[in-house]
Amino acid sequence: MTTSVMKLGALALLALAGLQAQAQTTVYKCVENGRVLYTDTASQPNCKAIDTQGAIPAPRAPAPAVTMRQGTARAPAAAAPSNFPRVDNATQRARDDDRRAILQDELRSEEKKLAELKQVFNNGEPERQGNEKNYAKYQERVAQMRDDIGRSEKNIEALKRELANIR
Repeated sequence: MTTSVMKLGALALLALAGLQAQAQTTVYKCVENGRVLYTDTASQPNCKAIDTQGAIPAPRAPAPAVTMRQGTARAPAAAAPSNFPRVDNATQRARDDDRRAILQDELRSEEKKLAELKQVFNNGEPERQGNEKNYAKYQERVAQMRDDIGRSEKNIEALKRELANIR
């Protein structure tokens, strides 16, 4: 035998070995009382082998979730890398003061806007405008005003929460 025929034979044997390793596991689909069961053994007469060629492997199980200690409100903080930029306490305090001032300014303007909206809303009966001869247009404007008031109230709540979170 020539060396090229021997190399070709060896290559064919390796290919067959790879196919055999891939085909070692046969998956059977069994249906019993309307329930489908997938197994590697044909334990019942109504089991059929299914083709798994080109099948995508099952995903890995997710990593366990970080559990919080009982009685704490926050999950444990991730450790900061050693090259993470840090600021001194005075700089952070100044930043917090600036943030507090900005949030308080936003809160004042949002409260002022809410007061104006409620005044125009007039407890659900705002004055009709000249272009609202059609009652549906009036109702549409009242609904829009109601939505604006609700949005403004939610903004105020969010701003108050943010102010409470500042150290």
